[in-house]
Amino acid sequence: MAVFFIIPLLITFLSLLSSITDAEIHFHDFVVQETPVKRLCRTKNVITVNGQFPGPTLEVSDGDTLVIKVLNDARYNVTIHWHGILQLGTPWADGPDRITQCPIQPGASYTYRFNIINQEGTLWWHAHSRWLRATVYGALVIHPKFRSSYPFPLPKLEIPILLGQWWNGDIISILNQAMFSGGAPNVSDAFTINGQPGDLYRCSRKGTMRFYVESGDRILLRVINSALNHQLFFTIANHELTVVGVDALYTKPFTTTTLMLGPGQTTDVILLADQAPGYYYMAARAYESAQNAPFDNTTTTAILAYKSAPCSRQIRTPYTPILPRLPNYNDSATVTAFTSQLKSPSKADVPNDITEDLFFAIGLGLVNCNPGPTCQGPNNTRFAASMNNVSFVLPQTASLLQAHYQKIPNVFTTDFPRVPPLLFDFTGNVPRGLWQPVFGTKLYKLKFGAQVQIVLQDTAIISAEDHPVHLHGYHFYIVGQGFGNFNSRDTINFNLEDPPRRNTVNVPVGGWTAIRFVADNPGVWLMHCHIDSHLTWGFAMSFLVENGPGKLESVVAPPLDLPPSVPTHLDFYRTPRPSPVTSKVISVQPESNRLHLQHVTCDIMLEPFTNIKTFTGSTTSPRPHPKSPDLNSNAIKSHRVLFHIFSFSDHPCSRGISTDKENKATRF
Repeated sequence: MAVFFIIPLLITFLSLLSSITDAEIHFHDFVVQETPVKRLCRTKNVITVNGQFPGPTLEVSDGDTLVIKVLNDARYNVTIHWHGILQLGTPWADGPDRITQCPIQPGASYTYRFNIINQEGTLWWHAHSRWLRATVYGALVIHPKFRSSYPFPLPKLEIPILLGQWWNGDIISILNQAMFSGGAPNVSDAFTINGQPGDLYRCSRKGTMRFYVESGDRILLRVINSALNHQLFFTIANHELTVVGVDALYTKPFTTTTLMLGPGQTTDVILLADQAPGYYYMAARAYESAQNAPFDNTTTTAILAYKSAPCSRQIRTPYTPILPRLPNYNDSATVTAFTSQLKSPSKADVPNDITEDLFFAIGLGLVNCNPGPTCQGPNNTRFAASMNNVSFVLPQTASLLQAHYQKIPNVFTTDFPRVPPLLFDFTGNVPRGLWQPVFGTKLYKLKFGAQVQIVLQDTAIISAEDHPVHLHGYHFYIVGQGFGNFNSRDTINFNLEDPPRRNTVNVPVGGWTAIRFVADNPGVWLMHCHIDSHLTWGFAMSFLVENGPGKLESVVAPPLDLPPSVPTHLDFYRTPRPSPVTSKVISVQPESNRLHLQHVTCDIMLEPFTNIKTFTGSTTSPRPHPKSPDLNSNAIKSHRVLFHIFSFSDHPCSRGISTDKENKATRF
């Protein structure tokens, strides 16, 4: 009798032991550095990881652990975000600048440690500070656990496809110019597939990506939209694509010829090499839903090449790959047809006892200001963006998670509105008086275990537009979408049976999306538009999810190497690790955007509409650095710029030590 009792226990123990021993710990070193890269006939230095563009692909299995030491050998502050990783129990590793950590300063390092828990499919990693993710990104592939398999026939090949954007100019200078002027940023010069623009751009034929297949091959394409500011259509000439997953979550398979991915989204598709041996373009170009907005209307290509296809020497003429037909740039019908087919593979566990029913009006806005070089938006204004009329402002002195954990006062408030402060015809003719948002660092507090529903409502302020909205720390069910203004009657048509689950959702142009999730991951989690120009303008908010009652349901202490603070308006060029010094302003050279101190020369960037005129920072000896001629000298001359040096050890963002000794950026 005892034998029969012991055997099941032994089997269970061995099974558990096997699952533990099968998991691996992956160690990686990421060196963030400047690297010369040639595209479109010219070479320029860009910020990369390990000198690679795109960066290295990380391959793990469900249940594994990643330990990634990031050394910042570049001239800008940087953080890395592991897009779509839930970070259960590891919120300090999420990565968004000023949200869960302060940035890694030049010359410093930080080690991200996190587990992969019940996730399979395609995710990605990218810089989450300023616009560095234009070139700092890579794929994160999660395979099934050992002895598990895909819920579809095993592919012969697996190929990550990273869609990106390329600017001939320096991306930080482009950002600085846009922030100074208040206008829209310059559009990109090219789109890319795995870092290469493709045949249709000048000086790009040699570098065009080629993917070689054999007739009959089944290929898993892991398509990632890593572009900075654009949704993208993707297709392959004469081939059908079977969608099997999105955002590292499996879907009911369906066949299509065209994908649409918002920035941040991933889509796994099965490609069957079933066409006549030859050469076929895969191509991507913009989906642009906003009216009269400037955008990059070029097309990036790569080549799907059958190994048995004759080469140019055999046929004595250059081969010309077949070019696919792409949708029109504003083809929202194709977008709707694609997204409406996304379903969970089986009955979903959708939250039904909603305890937090939220309604967020989202979109762009304009800030009134005096005509001049800093008011280059429409009709002498500055562009802004908001959620429920609040334009998000990054904290100045500590990350939000640190301020929450250490109870540091005056960093944020918890009064983010659950509904818009004023109801209006969101998708109609919006009165001009409603175009200007308020600015603040406002969070919305959620109790642990709350069942949350959020309706994301697009607005027609300036223009209705499709927005890819990303929520950190969670997956959510997309239970409904529609056009026009959301109405409570729309809930009748919610899909509570098999809705798709994602971490980034496209809110339809002039429409709405309803999502649901359970707030079971304590911490501070950013929700934002993944078009980086919109995020820069303030299209974001954060949830503060309270601790739960269990031992494993609370935010853990920060790691010892958590990066110290640096002011949000200063990016230091590389120096040795700073020690406490004092200094004074010697002079300001507006023509070179350069601030001279007794001990250091720094670049500065002013944001006149915030009226922040005093900065805090720490550094040591001066280092040479390139000119940054983007700011208007007359505008800088009108500002009185002060600089105060502080000790890292006393700063509230330094190694988890809370203090109120230091001067903050002041407003006057």
